[in-house]
Amino acid sequence: MYRTVICAGMAVLFAMAVPAHAQPPADQVKKGGQAYRICAACHSLQPGMHLSGPSLAGLWGKKPASAKDYGRYTTALKELDAEWDENTLNAWLAHPQEMAPGTTMTFRGVENDDTRVALIEFLRIAMAEGGHEKVVEEGLIPKGMAEGQVPPDLTTVDDNQRVTAIRHCGDAYQVTTANGARFPFWETNVRLKIDTSKRGPKAGQVVLLRSGMAGDRVSVVFSSSAALRAALSETCD
Repeated sequence: MYRTVICAGMAVLFAMAVPAHAQPPADQVKKGGQAYRICAACHSLQPGMHLSGPSLAGLWGKKPASAKDYGRYTTALKELDAEWDENTLNAWLAHPQEMAPGTTMTFRGVENDDTRVALIEFLRIAMAEGGHEKVVEEGLIPKGMAEGQVPPDLTTVDDNQRVTAIRHCGDAYQVTTANGARFPFWETNVRLKIDTSKRGPKAGQVVLLRSGMAGDRVSVVFSSSAALRAALSETCD
C-alpha cells in the first residue's frame, strides 16, 4: 500500500519510502483503466491537449503544475514540493483538498483503496512518455477515452453554423448565419464563449453550436475577445 504523510499547517506532502515497484498484475492495471473514466471527463492523455484540466501526458515523475501551456493552475498546486509518483498520486486521488487546500479541482477523491491503487498503476503507464499510445495499444482504454472529451473542431463549419451577425435586443439574441437564416434565442439559453485553441474558430469567425433536446440552447463561439466585441451589437434595428 502506498503511504503518505501530509503536514496540515503547510499543506506540504512528504512521500515516505516504498518498496521497489514490482510488476502489477495485468487485471489490476485493467481495473485501473476502467477507473480512469472518472479522470477522462476533464483530462486528456494526448500531449498538449488541455481540457478543463491539464493534459496528463508525460507527467509521471514531474512536479505538480508543470504541464506546458496550461495557465489555470492554482497557487495551492504550484506551491507543492513534490513530484507525481505513486505516493503523491495516492494522496491526491484520496483527498485533493487535503493535499492542496484551495485547489479548484472539483473531485472528491477515490475512497476505495483497491480502486485507487489500481488507478495509480494504470497512470504509471499512461502518464509516462508515450503512455497515451501504449494504453490504447494494450487495450486498457479505448482511443476516445485517451483523447478525452475534446471539444469539436470549429476551424471548418457549414454555413448553417457560421454566424454573420449577432445582436442583443430585449431578452433575446438575434443570430444570423451564413446561409441567410435568422434565429431568435432567449438570452438565458445562450452562452457566449471564446475558444483560442487550435480547434477554435478561425480568426474573426463566429460559430453557432446547438444543444438541448429542442435545439433551443446554443453556444456562440468567438475566436477572441476582440471578435466578440466586433460581432456583438446591442440594437433592435
